[in-house]
Amino acid sequence: MLHAGRTLPLKRRICFLMKLTCFISSVFIFCEFLIYYVVIFQCRWPEVKAEGHMGNREVSTSVLKALFLADTHLLGEIKGHWLDKLRREWQMERSFQTALWLLQPDIVFILGDVFDEGKWSSPQAWADDVQRFQKMFRHPVPTELVVVVGNHDIGFHYEMTAYKVKRFEKVFNFTSGKLVTRKGVNFVLVNSVAMEGDGCAVCGASEAELAALSRRLNCSLQKQNHSSKRCSDMEKLPASEPILLQHYPLHRKSDAECAGEDAAAPEERNIPFREKYDVLSREASQKLIWWFHPRLILSGHTHSACEVLHAGRIPEISVPSFSWRNRNNPSFIMGSITPTAFSLRKCFLPYESRVFTLYCAAGALLAILVLAHFQLLTPPFYFAQRLISKHKAV
Repeated sequence: MLHAGRTLPLKRRICFLMKLTCFISSVFIFCEFLIYYVVIFQCRWPEVKAEGHMGNREVSTSVLKALFLADTHLLGEIKGHWLDKLRREWQMERSFQTALWLLQPDIVFILGDVFDEGKWSSPQAWADDVQRFQKMFRHPVPTELVVVVGNHDIGFHYEMTAYKVKRFEKVFNFTSGKLVTRKGVNFVLVNSVAMEGDGCAVCGASEAELAALSRRLNCSLQKQNHSSKRCSDMEKLPASEPILLQHYPLHRKSDAECAGEDAAAPEERNIPFREKYDVLSREASQKLIWWFHPRLILSGHTHSACEVLHAGRIPEISVPSFSWRNRNNPSFIMGSITPTAFSLRKCFLPYESRVFTLYCAAGALLAILVLAHFQLLTPPFYFAQRLISKHKAV
């Protein structure tokens, strides 16, 4: 009997430990895995009508589904603490892989600052960072990944070298002035770090490529019977106004006119932007608009959301950072795009503050359960518990 009496409490304790383990595991799995599916599942592709010879009938096969994200800032070996690196990269990997699985985009664009320390990285550190990036942002064959260069990838203008630019181009097949055309939609990729206007070697080559591409695009937009002689030997491209993709935003004074829950904090919005550091110079911005007459511009760099109009008609969307290290509520842009129209929608990722709140609530509940099991709660708690028991008995 004594043996049986001792066995019963032991079984109860084992059962209690198993329940606690199950509870802890459930909270962990939800906060670190399932929550991404719950949140991103609520995102829907915006609707856009395909025009032209198809009329106004919506034709899903002619709509390009594109995701736009920016400023992943993968931490490096110099400033990146291993725990911070592990946490942030897990969050971004789970978000990206979940978005690919649920949304199935045709193409994904990352608008620069892929790495945090690309401007400093040694060859070995660069190779390690690239390997981690390729693991995190792996994607199936039907989905294409296109990466634009940012200042943290190759350095600000005064840090930029041909070596850093070439190693980025080699990994990501990126060149300034590169044209990506999918389903008749033209995207122009710009190395905005090189838009300094001082004639440096990298800057001169970059601007020459952009100027040549602008001529090709402008010739393609001309009607056949009005085509000039200088366009006669040009390769014809889809007659669609391009979408400009770059890291630096075009020139604007500040974020004072920006609004929304993921805009810059109110105390930061009126801080003036520095040309060639926070935004492109006024001259470089006007040059890009004059060259390409884009119908849409998407940029990153500021880590906050903003929407502005240039020349009264050209919208620019600043895409917030994709990393929780830079903001509590990261997001990405979903775009349904045709050669003549587009529609954009923002998809927020889980708020880190809410995940933290879930962990805190679960921890508090866990502590109460443990204290109650071992009868270590304070007398007032027991008094309240007895009152509740008596009330139920009545």
